[in-house]
Amino acid sequence: MKITDVQVFRLTGAIDQKWEHQERSASPLDMYSEYNLRNQSSLLDSSNKRLPLIRYYVNIHTNEGLEGLYGPLVYEEQADIIVKKLRPFLIGQDPLDIERLWDQMRYDRHGRNGYYMMALSSVDCALWDLRGKFYNTPVYRLLGGPTRTQIPVYASTLGYSIEAGKVGEQAKALVKEGYQAQKWFFRHGPSSGGTGKAINLRMAHEVREAIGSDNDFMLDCWMGWNVPYAVDMMDQLRDLRPLWLEEPLPPHQLDGYRVLKERGAIQLAAGEHLYTRKDFRPFLDQGLLSYAQPDPDWTGGITELRKIGILAETFDVQFVPHGCTVLPNLHVIASLPPSVCPYLEYLVLYQKQQSHFHKDKLIPVNGFLSLPEQPGLGIELDESSIESKDQITA
Repeated sequence: MKITDVQVFRLTGAIDQKWEHQERSASPLDMYSEYNLRNQSSLLDSSNKRLPLIRYYVNIHTNEGLEGLYGPLVYEEQADIIVKKLRPFLIGQDPLDIERLWDQMRYDRHGRNGYYMMALSSVDCALWDLRGKFYNTPVYRLLGGPTRTQIPVYASTLGYSIEAGKVGEQAKALVKEGYQAQKWFFRHGPSSGGTGKAINLRMAHEVREAIGSDNDFMLDCWMGWNVPYAVDMMDQLRDLRPLWLEEPLPPHQLDGYRVLKERGAIQLAAGEHLYTRKDFRPFLDQGLLSYAQPDPDWTGGITELRKIGILAETFDVQFVPHGCTVLPNLHVIASLPPSVCPYLEYLVLYQKQQSHFHKDKLIPVNGFLSLPEQPGLGIELDESSIESKDQITA
């Protein structure tokens, strides 16, 4: 079997504005006042009830009629790299030789991270979808699973309002839906001063009070803090017993993570902005993380995601991948022991966008996702949701 073509399509549609994020998280750029003052809700047009949605999908064709499909891709840069750089390389290759193809694709002179690695990640996931269809089985079986038929998920609340009262109301609603854990995002960092810190602390206290002592909750800083701020916040948050504090610092600040590990009072999680095993190695070698969070769309696809999971297990670090897209994580987590992978991340609002063009919407039931039974990854496009479809050309 040989690859005959690699196509990327731009799909357009529209979603109801109620599924758009109303609030954003903290950000490294918040150190600049003009950025810190920007709110997500101010960027939305309240007069427009329908918001345009653009996503990209990669489709790998073979001479035996089998196809591998993956998406959605969010960035046009990924699509351009696939068409202009990876497509010529893949034509004529055996799509089942995934390990060889992954290794060869990464040797572009700028192929270690960034948009190139994100493009490679999408191709890798499409190759795994094709491989599953070739063997007529779900991908998790090719990876050695399943270790369980249902995967516990945690509700990731990016985009929900953090106004006083609304936080507790939403947190309680998620508990009623069956989620045993949920993650909330801090809006403020050092540049917001004492007022912002008070809002952060109030949000965390409100979540813990709403969910009770029997449920887990996590807190995400999205690289928006510095070491002194993080140390102080960790001390004040200790009694709330959050499961982890996520990305308090940008990923390159290894010395800062070391300080937080030594002086901080909460377990640390990070990894969505790290690329491949190579980026994770210093964090694991130095014992800086309790939770590793690679993203399959960014770190190298399914091939690399599972290797990072095994590496995390070797260092006795929990493996909870970042969840922009659910399916690759679902298949990989299903192939690894529950003791290694306690949860799958489910971005509640964002998944409404990510699954918009899919026939099968992955929606948790009582806090669990069931494994797909279709061959491959389980992606099938819903043509009725597509307003236009355009092929990206070189």
